[in-house]
Amino acid sequence: MTLQVYLSGEIHTDWREQITEGAKGLDVRFSSPVTDHAASDDCGVAILGAEENKYWHDHKGAMVNAIRTRKGIADADVVVVHFGEQYKQWNAAFDAGYAAALGKSLIILHGPDHAHALKEVDAAALAVAQDPGQVVEILRYVLTGQLPA
Repeated sequence: MTLQVYLSGEIHTDWREQITEGAKGLDVRFSSPVTDHAASDDCGVAILGAEENKYWHDHKGAMVNAIRTRKGIADADVVVVHFGEQYKQWNAAFDAGYAAALGKSLIILHGPDHAHALKEVDAAALAVAQDPGQVVEILRYVLTGQLPA
């Protein structure tokens, strides 16, 4: 069984690389949003034309990025949404809600400091992990039935 896993959320740390490295040897295909922050912010105006007003600049980028995000989540078997420590990831909350609405298996990843703030998001998940290694072990268990050593 191949799992298609969409890795959503915070883009400033290496959590995605930790999961993809840890999952080597498992039958998993990963996808994600564009993680180049500048490209993600500017894709709308780069493709559709410049905007003088920052609101419309950001709006165009958000709409273009949403095409990729919606496709990635729709195609996924499992959606992992990471909420980082430093930045507010409002888009990650949307992604979690969208995945839940589509009936996707949802894993939320965040540290203990966000447990209260994300309690409603966590309630939509099938698992809440505190580090990327736990996500890898969930994927390993789902695919192989093996518990961690």
